[in-house]
Amino acid sequence: MAQKFFYVVDHYVPFPGSEYGGIWNVIAQDDEECFEMIVAEDDGNFNQPHYNKLRENIKKSYTYALAESNLDSCIVSEFTT
Repeated sequence: MAQKFFYVVDHYVPFPGSEYGGIWNVIAQDDEECFEMIVAEDDGNFNQPHYNKLRENIKKSYTYALAESNLDSCIVSEFTT
């Protein structure tokens, strides 16, 4: 099995650009899978203009290697506005 990571993604786009943001806790194999999982939760692509900032924030996120690799990739929790 591939190595899995726990991401703590702080994704906030400051006002006046947006008031969209929050914290995402994600288990994923890599940055791209983390991005795809968060984007999949974006109902109707409402926040699509901020996807580039999301990619930056994933790269800057706290990321921890998990000891167990048999965990399913998932969004563990989210707090968004």
